[in-house]
Amino acid sequence: MSANDGEIKMVVAVIRPDKLADVKRGLAEVGAPSLTVTNVSGRGSQPAKKGQWRGEEYTVDLHQKVKVECVVADIPADDVVEAIRDAAHTGEPGDGKVFVMPVDSAVQVRTGKDGLDAV
Repeated sequence: MSANDGEIKMVVAVIRPDKLADVKRGLAEVGAPSLTVTNVSGRGSQPAKKGQWRGEEYTVDLHQKVKVECVVADIPADDVVEAIRDAAHTGEPGDGKVFVMPVDSAVQVRTGKDGLDAV
């Protein structure tokens, strides 16, 4: 049986920025070195922070995170999820989330290959 039952999967993780190097290393160890990284901000279960600036109190409820996207076909998505989870874990609120989605189609721009061959 092939990885992901012959389907292409996209694994998307939103993690702490300081855990990115560990996640990259974990992905490389499971054979998934290709990824896209985006700096994002968001909120979830991590508590808001209060601050003061020029005498005014403000609330920071959007926290800086990193979104890591990894599309896989020949590597089990479950292995990618486990690598991210293990590398990003601190045990504190705000460690992040991991999502797995099906990819209907893929095309490699340079070669024109599509489907599994594009990944």
